[in-house]
Amino acid sequence: MRIVKVKICGITCPEDAQAAVRMGADIVGLNFYDKSPRHLTLDQAARIAIQLPAMTSLAGVFVNAATEFVRDAVNQCYLDWIQLHGDETPEYCQAFKLDSAKVMKAFRIKDQRDMDRISDFSTDAVLLDAFHSDRYGGTGQTFDWGLLNHTGRRVFLAGGITPENVRTAVELGVYGIDICSGIESAPGKKDHQKMQALFDNLREADNPA
Repeated sequence: MRIVKVKICGITCPEDAQAAVRMGADIVGLNFYDKSPRHLTLDQAARIAIQLPAMTSLAGVFVNAATEFVRDAVNQCYLDWIQLHGDETPEYCQAFKLDSAKVMKAFRIKDQRDMDRISDFSTDAVLLDAFHSDRYGGTGQTFDWGLLNHTGRRVFLAGGITPENVRTAVELGVYGIDICSGIESAPGKKDHQKMQALFDNLREADNPA
């Protein structure tokens, strides 16, 4: 039995979403940041959502979005997770505390000071990604995983995870892993062979010889 959640993010079409679920994804990520090459409108995301099995969890990725827009996306696209990937404050995150969807706050990690900021936020989970000066994720870069500190929280690890290093990632003992560019042929287009290799390597990690 796999002991980590696997989130496949940056899905832009039903075919990639269905393939991800068929191969074993626990969570499918839909990106609502309008400056991302993986951006979806609410209508596009809803069309993907309704074609997935009911047990599939859906996460919406938002960057400095208005709370009203986030709630519209949750309702129209059947989201289970609100992933806040911008410069949102602890107070902003708290605004969704009583909403139906769980909240995941993303942190772009450069050094220990970024790790220390996590304690200021009270969310259902945190996502740790690589720092980039002008991009909010999806860069394909890793950060120093030696900085990882679970801090008693559900931690999703992101940033540069590929079929080649996924076993190392899951051995860190995180709650979940988040994969985007590491299994793409182009931004927003999943490479099904790479995605299958990722899940094959995960299964090997679960069942070592």
